[in-house]
Amino acid sequence: MLTDDEKSFILYWEKNREKDKKIFTKFLYGSPWGLVFALPILIAVIFHGWYKNMVYISPSLITIIIIAVIAIAVFYTLFSMQFKWDRNEQIYKELKFKQSTEDAAKL
Repeated sequence: MLTDDEKSFILYWEKNREKDKKIFTKFLYGSPWGLVFALPILIAVIFHGWYKNMVYISPSLITIIIIAVIAIAVFYTLFSMQFKWDRNEQIYKELKFKQSTEDAAKL
């Protein structure tokens, strides 16, 4: 027997699964978490001061650091949102199987 939460999840996922599958949507909803993950890395690099020991700090070094932090944020964003989508899809398939077996048992 499916609970009300499980039934509401099935309805929600049937309505939103194709929308949430798009890369732009994943990036849009996951980017705040990607930045939350990447900004402490940038702050640690800036305040740690490891680059002060270098004789010459080029603007390209700062650019490379910023590009690396942005790349980390984008990777984390897309990876975590894909993982979330896969997890929801797996739950949806399990609930649909459970629902179909219950329907078959009623007959």
